[in-house]
Amino acid sequence: MTASLLLASGNAAKLEELRRLVAAAELDLTILGLGDVAPYPEPVEDGATFEDNALIKARAAVAATGWPALADDSGIEVDVFNRMPGVRSARWAGVGATDQENLDLLVRQLADVADDRRRGRFVCAVALVVDGEEPVVLRRTVEGVLASAPRGTNGFGYDPIFIPDGFDRTTAEMPPAEKDAISHRGQALRAILPALAKLARV
Repeated sequence: MTASLLLASGNAAKLEELRRLVAAAELDLTILGLGDVAPYPEPVEDGATFEDNALIKARAAVAATGWPALADDSGIEVDVFNRMPGVRSARWAGVGATDQENLDLLVRQLADVADDRRRGRFVCAVALVVDGEEPVVLRRTVEGVLASAPRGTNGFGYDPIFIPDGFDRTTAEMPPAEKDAISHRGQALRAILPALAKLARV
């Protein structure tokens, strides 16, 4: 019988990304999204770190559904802003802000920042919680610079302004497979695949 794993996210792009990686790894694992389970109250993401918030979301999903759950907390750190938005990336323009609103605000805030001071990174922490077992928590990052204006229509969030080191394109200008290969979330999800493989064999 195929094991199931709940991705504790309502983000369709993240769900598709995880499904692509699990399929590529040939794991016998069905990936469920929040749309596949009964609604439950979203936990308050008040952790001080990406790891804290990923664990909060994964634990809430397990408590509400009983399914093994995987959650991530991802964001962008801008060095000139003391690594902000950081854990506030998803609500940089306010609680309930859209990806576009968050992106537009950061672009405006960076408008007068010189090119040589526009360094930052994408950060992703993932947490796998299985009832009765120790959580598995991993962090991965990708370094880069921030473009002066959004470019590209792929990806989501801050992808249109993030240019990874070694590339001349934003992650929103990359096809999904190329982005998966180098992205913070792709790295973190691949790193946690061995733990998912154990879940698939249970």
